[in-house]
Amino acid sequence: MVTSPYFKRQDREIAMIRVIRETHEAPVELEERVARAGGWNRFGEPNFRVVWGWSRLEWVGGKWTDRDANGNVIRESVELRRVPKYFPHERWHVERWMPPETYGSRKSWWESTIEREGGILVPALGPYPSRGEYEHCFTLSGAKGEFVQLNAAACETIVRAVEWARRQGSRTGRRALARREEASERAWDRRADDVLDDAVPAFHGQVFV
Repeated sequence: MVTSPYFKRQDREIAMIRVIRETHEAPVELEERVARAGGWNRFGEPNFRVVWGWSRLEWVGGKWTDRDANGNVIRESVELRRVPKYFPHERWHVERWMPPETYGSRKSWWESTIEREGGILVPALGPYPSRGEYEHCFTLSGAKGEFVQLNAAACETIVRAVEWARRQGSRTGRRALARREEASERAWDRRADDVLDDAVPAFHGQVFV
């Protein structure tokens, strides 16, 4: 059990209170099983992983207001802080790795995420993810959103289903693109034939090169 900030955004100001967060890590055996099902990325890291909501933190930059138990302001600061990334916090979440290029170039990242608070520049989404980043893929919960115990077989099934859907989407996209190109070529041939037919009288039957 560790103490961590819990936050809510209010007109670009983030009010802080202290809460107790329960942290967990997925068993090594489960991590290995998920990694085998989803493969590894270019950095030798798994494409999928399972994280506990309270344990998964992300960088957030902005103006922070810390308060005591009675709601009195203790301090205000403009800085980067690590806060819980997912909600609900007391659930297991399956993440999928996204490559750095998903987030654009380093230059475009800074241009689109930098903010000014009180004359101070701060990256609202933290540093550029030069090694990519893990994004939410699936939350382990019951039909009504209730807590579900971590299960290696269920996690492996989720990863394989996501990968299967991704491959199907890729194949479908390629087939659709091929069909569109074929239709475009047929339409072009028809237009070319019509143009040539219409052009014959204009040149009085003479050969035109």
